[in-house]
Amino acid sequence: MFVFEMQLAKTMPRNGYPYEVLAIKEILKQDGKLPFTAPVTFLSGDNGTGKSTILEAIAVAYGINPEGGSQNFNFSTVESHSELHEHVRLIRKGDIPRTKFFLRSETYYNVASELEELGRDPLQGGLAHASYGHQPLHTRSHGEGLLAIIENRFGDQGFYLLDEPEAGLATSRQFALLQEMHRLVKGGSQLIIATHSPVIMSYPGAVIYQFSQVGIEELPLEETMAYKETKLFYDDYKRMLHYLLEG
Repeated sequence: MFVFEMQLAKTMPRNGYPYEVLAIKEILKQDGKLPFTAPVTFLSGDNGTGKSTILEAIAVAYGINPEGGSQNFNFSTVESHSELHEHVRLIRKGDIPRTKFFLRSETYYNVASELEELGRDPLQGGLAHASYGHQPLHTRSHGEGLLAIIENRFGDQGFYLLDEPEAGLATSRQFALLQEMHRLVKGGSQLIIATHSPVIMSYPGAVIYQFSQVGIEELPLEETMAYKETKLFYDDYKRMLHYLLEG
């Protein structure tokens, strides 16, 4: 564990974006604190509740590039991140992680481009090594490229932030992501993941925070909206389709 808690300044503004995002308002109701008590923490909830906003603020507050990558990445394509990180304090104890990495699905292309550029041999003009599974990232699908980064760049004693990693991943590849997560946890790493996937949220011993109109809830997998809604569909998908399309 490298980050034990995120704290929001009580003096921060309360109006406008991102301060009116549901998750931010709900954290402020909890004395402005969001604790991290397990090696894997999931942020769940509907679209627009603020999961990605929180993850981005943690990344920037920890010195990681807001568009993704490690603390050594400094590329910028669009200055779209919020100013929330200016009001975030991270409670850190113990060792410093060997590496930090923020991997967000929406900026995967930019991160992949930067990784390949960093690995380019300036004299030869090509890739200096057979990186990421002996295949350039841009010749892979989105999901396969994302997994290749995790498999080859994420190691022991790291602090990793993943924003909707399930995007582009078939169910079988989400299983593979679970295996990679387990490898990282066994190696002493900490992960904070924003996701809609009940498959990924099934990781044993993880803490799941759900953000909704009810507030912030720490829930077991079976009580999350993501699990309930998916189960409702697969238990009787014909009835659900009738309700959705003809009801």
